[in-house]
Amino acid sequence: MDSATSYEATRVPLPQTASRGVKVAVAGGFGVGKTTFVGAVSEITPLRTEAEMTAASIGTDDLSATPSKTGTTVTFDFGRATLSETMVLYLFGTPGQNRFKFMWDTVLHGALGVVVLVDTRRVKDCFPSLDRVEDEQLPYVVAHNVFDDEDRAHTLDDIRDALQMAPGVPVLRCDARDRQSVQHVLIALVQHVLDRTDRREGRA
Repeated sequence: MDSATSYEATRVPLPQTASRGVKVAVAGGFGVGKTTFVGAVSEITPLRTEAEMTAASIGTDDLSATPSKTGTTVTFDFGRATLSETMVLYLFGTPGQNRFKFMWDTVLHGALGVVVLVDTRRVKDCFPSLDRVEDEQLPYVVAHNVFDDEDRAHTLDDIRDALQMAPGVPVLRCDARDRQSVQHVLIALVQHVLDRTDRREGRA
């Protein structure tokens, strides 16, 4: 997605009541909408480390589903979102290309959880992100970023089956351009983290 379509944030001061600031990572394949996802919900002007795509991308990055894409994230995206009066999320978007995987250690370190975006036109592109998040044993949700009405032909059960997801992992649909849709995904992630913590501590 073109980052120009993302939510235009204004600078919002950190809430005085915020007692918890937690890190959330946004992962997924190349061109799946991570930069747009972070920008749609960020209350501050997002930090974007995009560079113009060059000849180095030829034969490496698949542009068949995103032919108009001219930039790519080379380190990470950063934004901030207030989830409640006491909780602020710091959002870090991972780079999608394999050649920038060395940045994943930095982005995933200390994360409360991860949103893994999936594009049903290129499902296999999210497998490296899923593998890495599962290896790190981080809680995560899968969010199907809907690019058009035709994309809705795939049910969430279809996506779960295609990704061979465990039953307890939430799979949602979202529009990475829409602030409320992104907020819904982030709330689902935090709830999933809390539920998992309760199960581990025998409170559920």
